[in-house]
Amino acid sequence: MVRTGLQRIADGDSGLSLKGLRCGLLCHAASVCGDLRHAVDVVRDTGARLSRLFGPEHGVFGETQDMVQVDSRCHPRLGLVVHSLYGATLASLKPRGEWLEDLDLVLIDLQDVGSRYYTYVWTMVLMIQACAEAGRRVVVLDRPNPIGGVDLEGPGVDSGYTSFVGLHPVPVRHGMTTGELARLTRAELGLEHEVDLTVVAAQGWRRAMMHESSGLPWVLPSPNMPTPHTALVYPGGCLLEGTNVSEGRGTTRPFEIVGAPWVNGWSLAQELGAADLPGVQFRPLSFVPTFHKYAGQSCGGIQIHVVDSRVFRPLRTFVALLGILHRLWPGEFRWREQPYEFVHNLPAIDLLAGGSWLRQGVEQDLPLDRISAGWSRQERAFDERRRKWLLHD
Repeated sequence: MVRTGLQRIADGDSGLSLKGLRCGLLCHAASVCGDLRHAVDVVRDTGARLSRLFGPEHGVFGETQDMVQVDSRCHPRLGLVVHSLYGATLASLKPRGEWLEDLDLVLIDLQDVGSRYYTYVWTMVLMIQACAEAGRRVVVLDRPNPIGGVDLEGPGVDSGYTSFVGLHPVPVRHGMTTGELARLTRAELGLEHEVDLTVVAAQGWRRAMMHESSGLPWVLPSPNMPTPHTALVYPGGCLLEGTNVSEGRGTTRPFEIVGAPWVNGWSLAQELGAADLPGVQFRPLSFVPTFHKYAGQSCGGIQIHVVDSRVFRPLRTFVALLGILHRLWPGEFRWREQPYEFVHNLPAIDLLAGGSWLRQGVEQDLPLDRISAGWSRQERAFDERRRKWLLHD
């Protein structure tokens, strides 16, 4: 069975002594051990003085929906202030220096899902930067990547397109654990001599391992990430946030169910089936979202059924989906025009893609192989970049 960094702290074999230290903890609802004990209790049981809590997007308790401001609040059981790192402004994403002044170190325990869009890793990076500025030590409690650590997919982030869904140039599917990403970004941001970083590596995880083989419980890390299968499709499914197509929020299978009132699910499933995409099948359906896009309206669409996770390529699959949606329903399909993740001057789809390549390719009705032509070169380059910072075989 895999043991997370938090589990190693709980078991007392991490080599790290926290007794008597004034600790801050950046965590969320999925920051649990194998027996579902939460990180706040594990840290307190070490004899540490848990002095401050920090919460990412969705909050420490994981109840807030996407892109909704989270207010700082008092922890109802511990009486500690939980400082929100996802407020109403871009500046709110980074902890204030005064929040770190009376701490000896900050512990970070966040379950990522293996996709560049998922904001928790960027909250981690901003905390590391803040601790570098404040002269505070950082300990990252490593967690496995639930969609594996071998496969990489997609390009990095072009200059001028960094945002909270991509603060550093890594592929859409990055194949790294939280601890590995902490090591890589600290080095590439020039912080190696600015911040004392310790990573308590997970044990027993292998790069080809998916979540189902880890023996770890699955706790929703965010409200619309109900299962490990959701995480597997998310590197592609999240692209729909940049469109007027429902990504299935308001259903029980977000990112696996997609569509809109003007979509004919049978036509869409037929076109996708003809695209010869590996490891996946498409089932036409109708659904009525209970909230979010098209709430209360009947939508036509498809459900994505992954039949072989070893060969399934989520980004490639959903790029093909976007191209077909644009081609079949050019009068109805639209890119999102509202601000996205605190950015007002760039389309959401460009922020998600890390550049304009996807939007332009879809608008020009380019074939999938043309749109994805440069991925393999960038994937190989990132694979070389990351090797020095990997912790797992």
